[in-house]
Amino acid sequence: MEAMRPTVLLFDIDGTLVTTGGAGRRSMEAAFEKLHGRRDACDSFAMSGMTDRAIVRKAMQIIGVEDSTEAIDAVIHAYVTHLAEEVHKVDDQRYRVFPGMREAVLEARSRQGFAVGLGTGNVRTGARVKLERVSIYDQFGFGGFGCDNEDRTELIRCGAKAGAAQLGVPMEECRVVIIGDTPKDVHAALGIGAECIGVGTGTFKIEALIEAGATAAFPDFSHPDAMATLLGGR
Repeated sequence: MEAMRPTVLLFDIDGTLVTTGGAGRRSMEAAFEKLHGRRDACDSFAMSGMTDRAIVRKAMQIIGVEDSTEAIDAVIHAYVTHLAEEVHKVDDQRYRVFPGMREAVLEARSRQGFAVGLGTGNVRTGARVKLERVSIYDQFGFGGFGCDNEDRTELIRCGAKAGAAQLGVPMEECRVVIIGDTPKDVHAALGIGAECIGVGTGTFKIEALIEAGATAAFPDFSHPDAMATLLGGR
């Protein structure tokens, strides 16, 4: 039975679709070391759920350097360059797609009335590098990315609108579901009136995601109820 409402699914990347074995953090550290001589720029805060540009801005403010658009762009460029090398240094046991996620994406893509994209704080080029490493990037035809907006709620809105456009209907007529592993994913979903399915594959337990307002939350997508929740019981 197919979805009665057009459905847009937006998957977060880090901690939700994949674990990169720390490749992202090491690449960000290398970028700051190269440009500002400070590998420790991000040591005092957790990156989980933050957009790439917000991470860079906060780190720049911490180490006392100008956080202009051009300066942030330079760090992002260096970061992606390092990331393209770093992802290939991590072995397959530490760099992998989380249980059930590949199957969830493929199943949703096979359903009429579903648009399957990304909703991530990664800039688009970084998202491609991370997901091509596990051969899943080409499963997502659109998304909202950290280069679309520094604010997570607004980049999620961009992704939802792109998915709705793919389905040929206004976003307001769609069921929009965000799949993420942090309270920031939940808050962004709520900010655009979307559902959020939380997964406990990142740094937060499912209880914390439910408390933040997630529609449902599972340890991972191998849970027997996860797929049915994703597909709206259809």
